[in-house]
Amino acid sequence: MHVNDRRVFQRLRLARPILGTFNQQNALILDLGISGAFIEHYGVATSGLNCRLQFPWKGESIEFAGKVARTFVVRVSGNDVLSHTGIRFTEAVGESESRLHDLMAVFVGSILAAQKANKDGVRLDEDHLTLMDVGGARRTRVRGLKRYRMERDGTWNHGTTTDPNQRADGFTVAAYEYEEDLEMLCRAYELADEEGRRLIRLVAELSVRTVVSS
Repeated sequence: MHVNDRRVFQRLRLARPILGTFNQQNALILDLGISGAFIEHYGVATSGLNCRLQFPWKGESIEFAGKVARTFVVRVSGNDVLSHTGIRFTEAVGESESRLHDLMAVFVGSILAAQKANKDGVRLDEDHLTLMDVGGARRTRVRGLKRYRMERDGTWNHGTTTDPNQRADGFTVAAYEYEEDLEMLCRAYELADEEGRRLIRLVAELSVRTVVSS
């Protein structure tokens, strides 16, 4: 699944953990990203362990096979051991990858819309920030990536690129995205704080993966 293991692993920090299962045992998903998750669970895991993570979304199941990247014990109480474990996804089960993209785009759009709903009179609507469903008709005709970079004076430069990485001074998306939606994303980026910009790059990464994973 990994396009480039050197890429920054963009994770969404969940305000409310998602209840799921880790190797068929209950677990709370604390952080969730394109390439993996950070969970809380009872018991002890070991680095390199093959595992499965499953959780629901909109009445459907999202399930990934993966490997434990890191794990550590956070609390011991009697015979109970509570651990925090980072998982790197290796394979999506069924339609799980597209469902994960949908979940994360909706979550990020909701967060940004709540943060910046009325700032400077601009409404940052969730629908404008969810790029996964934008440009569907162009997806089969337009290939490649487009990079947007915000200069120090607040102006934007953009052009084609082959680099899927998300840079700190802007974002990279699939080239098929519509200009009006990208203008809205640029406006959202200008108004956002550092955490908001990180979330925008997370949405952009979802868009990139529709090109580099195909």
